[in-house]
Amino acid sequence: MSLGAFSISLAVKDIRASQAFYEKLGFSNFGGNIEDNWLILKNGDCIIGLFQGMFEKNMLTFNPGWDSEAQEVNPFKDVRTLQEELRSKGLEFVSEVDVNSRDQAVS
Repeated sequence: MSLGAFSISLAVKDIRASQAFYEKLGFSNFGGNIEDNWLILKNGDCIIGLFQGMFEKNMLTFNPGWDSEAQEVNPFKDVRTLQEELRSKGLEFVSEVDVNSRDQAVS
């Protein structure tokens, strides 16, 4: 099952200190805006999102339709299809995608 590009989104207290730390590990800026308190950093195929004050907990993120370079992949499995496949395997969800929604951002 292809879930798309994977990244981890980290809720950080100090985005500049976090950026400096991950840059020492070889990550470089891939996107975002530090002035808006979010950055996407990349090291090879490893992608980390740094988010200050945007959410309480760290998150795993899968981006169906993207590769590790944030380029569109076509065809890809829609998140609603993935949700149903995972449900059929016995997984439970804390929050779910509205299966009747289309072309909307999904959280």
